[in-house]
Amino acid sequence: MFKILVVEDDINTRKLMCTVLKQNGYETYSAEDGISALNLMEKHYIDLVVLDLMMPNMDGYELTRQLRLSWEHLPILMVTAKQEPQDKRKGFLVGTDDYMTKPVDEQEMVLRIKALLRRAQIANEHKLKLGKVVLDYDALTISREEKIITLPPKEFYLLFKLLSYPNMIFTRLQLMEEIWGVESETDNHTLNVHVNRLRDRFRDWPEFEIVTVRGLGYKAVKKV
Repeated sequence: MFKILVVEDDINTRKLMCTVLKQNGYETYSAEDGISALNLMEKHYIDLVVLDLMMPNMDGYELTRQLRLSWEHLPILMVTAKQEPQDKRKGFLVGTDDYMTKPVDEQEMVLRIKALLRRAQIANEHKLKLGKVVLDYDALTISREEKIITLPPKEFYLLFKLLSYPNMIFTRLQLMEEIWGVESETDNHTLNVHVNRLRDRFRDWPEFEIVTVRGLGYKAVKKV
C-alpha cells in the first residue's frame, strides 16, 4: 500500500483529502504545516506528498525546496488557491511535479496522483534499485543478478528504509518506531541484532554497506 502525506493547514480540507485517498486504497499521513511535515518525513517512508501552498510557519514553496534537498525523486503535488501563472511557474521552479488549483476535483486529484506514481515507476514496480541490486517491497526480496534472497519482514523494511535515503543518518529511536511501531517494546539490542544480520548477509555485496554512526544510529552508504 502506497503512503501519501497530505500537508494542509485547514483541518477540514486535510481530513477530506485523507478520506478520499483512503477510499482509493492509499495509506495516509497528515501534517498542518511544512515543519510538521519534515519531522514526519524523517520518521516514515512516504511515496508521495500532496501539499498546500499557503501555510503558517513554512509555506509550500519552502517545504518543496526542503523536500528536494533530501528526497530528490519524491513525487510532489502542489494544491493551492493561487491561480496566477507566475504562482504555477514558481511552484515548478522550486521542484513540484504537478499543480492543482482549489477547489480541487477529488477524482482528478486521484488520477493525477496515480500518474505521478506511475511516472516515478513506483506504482508499477515499488522497487528500489542500486546498481545491480533490486529491492522488491511487495515480495520482500533483494536480488543481485541471478541471486534472489527473501528477507524476514523486519530485516527487509529496515534495509529498504536505510537504502531509500543513502547517507542519511537515522537514530535508533527513529528506526525502532518506523519498523516496529511506537507502541512496541523493541530495544536497542533487537535493532542491533537485525543490523548485524543484514551486514552478515550482504558483507560481500559491493553496492552498499550499513555504517554505525557512533552515538546516533545508522546510515546506508552507496559504494558504487
